[in-house]
Amino acid sequence: MKDFFKMMFASALGFIIASFIFSLISMLIMFAMMGSIMGSFGKQESFVLQNNSVLNLRLEGAIQERIAESDPFTDLVGGVPSAIGMNDIIGAIRKAKNNDKIKGIYLDTRLFAASTATLAEIRQELEDFKKSGKFIVAYADTYTQNGYYLASVADKVAINPQGMLDVHGIASVPLFYKDALQKLGVEMQLFKVGTYKSFAEPFTQTEMSEANREQVNSFITDIWNTMKTDMAASRNMETMQIDSIANQFPMLRKTDFLLSRNLVDTVLYESEMKNYVRELLGIDTDTKIPSATVAEMKSVKTPAIRKSTNSIALLYATGGIASGNRPNGIQDKYFVNEIEKLRKDDDIKAVVFRINSGGGSAYASEQIWKAISDLKSEKPVVVSMGDMAASGGYYIACNADKIVAQPTTITGSIGIFGMFPNFSGTLDKLGIDTDVVKTNEFSDFGDVSRAFNAQEAAMMQAYVDSGYDLFLTRCAEGRGMPKDSLAKYAEGRVWTGNQAKEIGLVDELGGVDEAIRIAAEMANLGKSYAVFEYPRIRSPFEEIFSKDKEELAAKTLKSYLGESYDKFMFLKNLKDQDYIQARIPYELNIK
Repeated sequence: MKDFFKMMFASALGFIIASFIFSLISMLIMFAMMGSIMGSFGKQESFVLQNNSVLNLRLEGAIQERIAESDPFTDLVGGVPSAIGMNDIIGAIRKAKNNDKIKGIYLDTRLFAASTATLAEIRQELEDFKKSGKFIVAYADTYTQNGYYLASVADKVAINPQGMLDVHGIASVPLFYKDALQKLGVEMQLFKVGTYKSFAEPFTQTEMSEANREQVNSFITDIWNTMKTDMAASRNMETMQIDSIANQFPMLRKTDFLLSRNLVDTVLYESEMKNYVRELLGIDTDTKIPSATVAEMKSVKTPAIRKSTNSIALLYATGGIASGNRPNGIQDKYFVNEIEKLRKDDDIKAVVFRINSGGGSAYASEQIWKAISDLKSEKPVVVSMGDMAASGGYYIACNADKIVAQPTTITGSIGIFGMFPNFSGTLDKLGIDTDVVKTNEFSDFGDVSRAFNAQEAAMMQAYVDSGYDLFLTRCAEGRGMPKDSLAKYAEGRVWTGNQAKEIGLVDELGGVDEAIRIAAEMANLGKSYAVFEYPRIRSPFEEIFSKDKEELAAKTLKSYLGESYDKFMFLKNLKDQDYIQARIPYELNIK
């Protein structure tokens, strides 16, 4: 017994000593980390723009509407997807145009993801930059088609002697899951209004319907016409020459072909290209080229802008539309609250509603529509359409005072649908039976273990028909068009911004700047006003320590699932009873 107490005492003492040592080590590690963080704060020197500099416009990763400001804690947690904000790119180009220390732009396009409407915003800014008389040069080892669309603006386009350049036109290659679902015993029950409403086709068919094929051919042809017209104009070519080149697939051609077809001006290695830039700047070949990145240009000072009694709010709405009260995506309660704040703010004289959405919940879209109606009754509201503002995205845009879109914006798709899975076949395959006891006729309505009966299906279709009629009414009233006239352009049909302007779904073609100009004019602000962005976006560090764990989980999931994230969220929303959807397909599959 005596030995037992000795052993117990020794073990307890050892545990206490070990715990103390572990705690001490943990504290030392924590202090070391804090020291490193504080050191990063201390070591961060503000960027100083040098004379005779170039803006190094390096594009890679995903180009989004806007991204959160970085902070010293971000690197510690990792996992933050590579992205760059379109607003930061445009801001950097504008600063470069107006700053005498910047002599030109070095455009370095790598592998990046952006829609044609986003590209159009950046390209227009580059065109405007050239009016300053400063140079733009472009260089790449490999030009993607999107990269070349931007690079064609440059005064000189150079490529590596072993480089590649892709101009191939546009194709849409959707995937169809009907047969795969059938093998799993899953049937998708569809209720829709709109001949062209093609969202559910991948789940219910094995190929495009003729109506869908017609609309896809129409909008990708219009997008390509815009792109090739812009490229041809910049390179002093005819549009038919661009088509001819695309049909020869220059991606697999040698650089001699690229030179002979006037796609590029010169063939240089990167070191030679940098020497050419040194010549433009008038500096020695051994001198480092003074430059500034997009991130560094954010710290370059401009005249301070303070909120005044003449302010315009730029309200961003990006992502799928759903019911909820969180800042991720476009959740109705959250956005209604944001819109109400702007309505009540007397300093805000006009609102530019920047929409980049393919839609989502029809119910949530209606709530945001009402909030915009209330806002519009007190101050001008101008919609600026980004990559897309279609289906539910058009629903929340239709009643603005003015709508501005890029020529290649995807819009329209006025139509709704409901889609419900029936897993009875899956249960049969697994040998699982179900039964039901209910108090009323429709107590088990929506049970996924069986198909809708005839009465339920008729009720469901009537409900969808009613939702479509409301959507059509909202759009007709918002656009000031007879309902029967608008109906000809509805039916779920997708249009480009070019086409939408011709049929009256949008008012003007242009980007955010054009929308802001129109809003200022409508509010009689002249040129004396400030623009502020809403809602405020949180840094990655703020998101990690936010109480809103679901939002953090959503962002993390999106970084892993990529384009499949929208499919996942659609199924989640079905579970949460957002059965009736006003949205375009998850992926337009434009390549």
